Amino acid sequence: MEKKKKRLLCLLLILPLLLVILFLMKNHNQKQEEKQEAEEEAAKIYATDISEVDSVSYQTESGEFTFEKKEDTWIYQQDPDFPLAQTYPEQIVSSFGKLEALRELKDGDDLEAYGLDAPAYTVKLTDTDGKETELSIGNAVDEAYYLLNKTTEKIYTVSSSVTGTLQHTLEEMAQLDDYPNIGSGNLKKEVITRGGETTTYDSENEDDAKNIAAVAGGLGAVTLSSAADYSVEDKDLKGFGLDEASRTTVEATYTKDEEEQILTLYIGSEDGEGNRYVMLNDSRIVYLISVDVCDNILNVEDAAETE
Repeated sequence: MEKKKKRLLCLLLILPLLLVILFLMKNHNQKQEEKQEAEEEAAKIYATDISEVDSVSYQTESGEFTFEKKEDTWIYQQDPDFPLAQTYPEQIVSSFGKLEALRELKDGDDLEAYGLDAPAYTVKLTDTDGKETELSIGNAVDEAYYLLNKTTEKIYTVSSSVTGTLQHTLEEMAQLDDYPNIGSGNLKKEVITRGGETTTYDSENEDDAKNIAAVAGGLGAVTLSSAADYSVEDKDLKGFGLDEASRTTVEATYTKDEEEQILTLYIGSEDGEGNRYVMLNDSRIVYLISVDVCDNILNVEDAAETE
């Protein structure tokens, strides 16, 4: 019994010592890791190091683009109403704001030798103090590009992946509207209005069961992937048949998470290529939706039979 007590006492005395040793080892390892990370960071070469960018412009084969940050929101300068997906300018700033280089060229050749006299890409970044940093990207070499920081007049090689953020067209950078999931299982009612005349299909009406299934099929087939105009002005709506006097209004009541929601579609004229112009709720984007889908939404066959 006395031996057990002594062993227990020894363990109680040793345990705090072990905890101290473990703490010291952990602290030492952490400091070593931090030291190694600091050394690795110090060894890196950066072509740019801009703390906060609030404007970026660049030129590629696709054209010239300028994005500005206004109250924490990026806008497309050439068309401030364009529905710009924020991830695109953010990715550009992330890539070029603090750009790690593979190496810096010292005592190199003339700019022409690197394709920097007529660069494939030019990028200009402006920070919050108005200071500009201009970059030129020239020839490719071993999965890298030559890059000139025109502000510092230094030439670097950088990873070829850096140009990936510059490859998108303006259409690809559009933030399209979200479209709800609608089907015969959750469509409650559809009201179609044109020229002062209204047609209503109600799921509570047993006689409308076939009609509800038909229009729900059309509503469920809508995909918002192609657009004719991303920021249409009121004066241009007539050209799409979407002015108030010309358009057909569809108001669909459906349930989502057991709550009723309303989707409003404005359907305009045809584009001559098998589509109709369509707007969604209060969006300023004019979408292209196939004539067949629009016919289903409007239950055209039923309307023709009624006539």
